[in-house]
Order: sequence, then structure tokens, then C-alpha cells
Amino acid sequence: MDLVALRRGDVHNGDQPIFSNGALDEIHRFSGGAAMLINKLCTHSLLYGSQNGRRIIDDHMIKQVIQGELS
Repeated sequence: MDLVALRRGDVHNGDQPIFSNGALDEIHRFSGGAAMLINKLCTHSLLYGSQNGRRIIDDHMIKQVIQGELS
């Protein structure tokens, strides 16, 4: 995943973004902009979303991943 594209909100699944604006806000809040934390959180979130049949990663999923796997 391209971090620049993620920061611009430019990561898409067809016509829809994969990460909602709220998800991007939570990613930034948790990571503080640190690339390693962004990558880790996005990877865990994409795996979690895929396992649960979700096409869009929202802020609630990001919070679940942070609480369940990264805290």
C-alpha cells in the first residue's frame, strides 16, 4: 500500500475508497504519522475486514483492531 495515496485518501476498491475518512482520522490519531504504525494498523485492518466480508474499512473497525490486536 502506498502511504502517500493513503494519506490523500486515494486508496480505492473500484469506485469506493477502502478506508473511510473517519478511518483515516483514527489511523493518524493512533500512529502519529509513524510509517511503521500506519503499515501495521492498515495491514491488520485489511485482514480483519477481509475475514469479516467488509469492503470498506471504517473508524469503528480501526478502533476494534487497535483495542484487540495493537494495544
